[in-house]
Amino acid sequence: MQTMTKFRAAVSVRFGAALCAALFGLCAHAQDYPSRPVRIVVPFAPGGPNDIIVRLVAQKLTETWGQPFLVENRPGAGGNIGTDFVAKAAPDGYTLLSVGPGSLIINPLIGKVPYDTARDFAPVTLMARAPNALVAARSVKDLIALARSQPGRVNYGSGGNGSTPHLAGALFAAMAGIELTHIPYKGTAPAMADLIGGQVQIAFLGIPTVLPHVKSGKLRVLAVTGRSRSLELPGVSTVDEAGVPGYELSPWYGLLAPAGVPREIVARLAAEVTKIVRAAEIRDKLAVQGAEVAGGTPEEFTAVLQADTLTWSRVIKDTGIRGE
Repeated sequence: MQTMTKFRAAVSVRFGAALCAALFGLCAHAQDYPSRPVRIVVPFAPGGPNDIIVRLVAQKLTETWGQPFLVENRPGAGGNIGTDFVAKAAPDGYTLLSVGPGSLIINPLIGKVPYDTARDFAPVTLMARAPNALVAARSVKDLIALARSQPGRVNYGSGGNGSTPHLAGALFAAMAGIELTHIPYKGTAPAMADLIGGQVQIAFLGIPTVLPHVKSGKLRVLAVTGRSRSLELPGVSTVDEAGVPGYELSPWYGLLAPAGVPREIVARLAAEVTKIVRAAEIRDKLAVQGAEVAGGTPEEFTAVLQADTLTWSRVIKDTGIRGE
């Protein structure tokens, strides 16, 4: 009996020592992070609001930590290809994902995806929120009247099936009682090009994306999709004010890591990115792009993901959206 007690005590001491060594190793690893370049994957083509926002953050992370934070665009399958790439990456903090609700929440709700949002990712922090802009050449009331007189003849473009601009248009059509035809593109940039060229009549695109074209006179913003007016477009009404009561949609852009990345690294990334986006310099740059800063803890981001999953589930059910 005494021998067994001594054996258990010895095992306990060894286990405790091993655990302490492991924890010490993780902390040391986190303190050294990053010791080489970090890749941030954007699962869409260059030029969209996600791409614009994360490049501002990546530049500041590079300056702060002295290691390159490289933004890599991996478009395809409505964001699934790049998202899945990060889901299967080594959980060491050197491959990150910058994404909105489309890939994480909407795609799994409307079709089969090769990753599990809750299982395969470690939320780091929200970077910003950026309402979409309804852009076209008519007023909202004229647009609704046209769509009612010619059901299905008005096309709207988006960066892909299941993207937030897709759902923004579907929600608008449902709440306005009209029929619109969705034209999906492989990214925001080609959707923008066809909108300017007249191949599609309207689009719900991120304010950062449309602002240069609005200022050049190529596009006109009819309304913004957020709860309140944009600071960058104070003279433009919300969709709610323009004639569709209760309409609101404000996509966010967040940073995630593969599941299994040490908590210390996730926490360090969250704290630094939050500090960056809340600094006056970046806050002002985001405001010019029509975006609002966010930031926060991994736990707060996780709560947003859970709440938005419930919200988008209802929207998809109400609008009848299905995957391709």
